[in-house]
Amino acid sequence: MTFFPYLQGDFLMKEQLDALLESYMSKEGNLVSLLQDIQEEFGYIPEDVVVWFSKKLEIPSSRFYGVMTFYSQFHLKPRGRNIVTVCSGTACHVKGSEKILNGIRKELKLGGNDDTTADNLFTVEKVNCVGACSIAPVIMINKKVHGKSATDKTLKELKSLRSSQVGN
Repeated sequence: MTFFPYLQGDFLMKEQLDALLESYMSKEGNLVSLLQDIQEEFGYIPEDVVVWFSKKLEIPSSRFYGVMTFYSQFHLKPRGRNIVTVCSGTACHVKGSEKILNGIRKELKLGGNDDTTADNLFTVEKVNCVGACSIAPVIMINKKVHGKSATDKTLKELKSLRSSQVGN
């Protein structure tokens, strides 16, 4: 049994990883680009793939993790098909974004540190600011901005999205 589940089965063929590796072997300082390519391929950055590249490129995995955790664009866990972003900036917070976030989490049955639904349909993220303070509170669903949001309005949008995608 191999330590690398992504190097076997129906996931990603070893040849694809080797081709990606080859494209980075001769380039110095392209760790961000490599991580972007890995995430593009998987939708997130699997730990076993990081370990594999770390060994092949002779770059400490701690360097990979330093970059991956510094930039918020990188995701270390699988994400849902739909991304729900809740702004928690001052204007949004004052206008009730925390209440909306709690309502979303309850509706999607997300407990504790869970941010992705069991069916991988939704991932909920809380961000510091989306830069749309004049229409607070702001919720983004798949990068579409919804201003002057309310819990019931947001939940209605999520239910509609779920019903249109279940079984697809």
